Amino acid sequence: MSPQVKPESEDPGIVDPAERTRLAWTRTAIAFAAIGAAILKSSLVAGAIVLALAVPIWAAVRGVDGIPAVRRLPLVSVAVLLVATAALVIAIVGHGPNTLAELLHGR
Repeated sequence: MSPQVKPESEDPGIVDPAERTRLAWTRTAIAFAAIGAAILKSSLVAGAIVLALAVPIWAAVRGVDGIPAVRRLPLVSVAVLLVATAALVIAIVGHGPNTLAELLHGR
């Protein structure tokens, strides 16, 4: 006797790929907000920039009413480009901590 296998459609572990993508981007936006809030302790400008970048990431993926899904791809692309550009500018111009202890304690 072989064990019975459930059809894939009945497996609660399988989630729609589009929903997984939305959840991943939402998780990314939440991470940006949390990291931005943490950076605020040591650098107001850098923290505000990272915190502000969480908004377009979340808005682009969650979608604003009236914007069709096909138009959201450019919004996501622009949000990713903004995040990458901001990270590059902060990395080049910003003065970061010399040690992990300085980062964690805001010295």
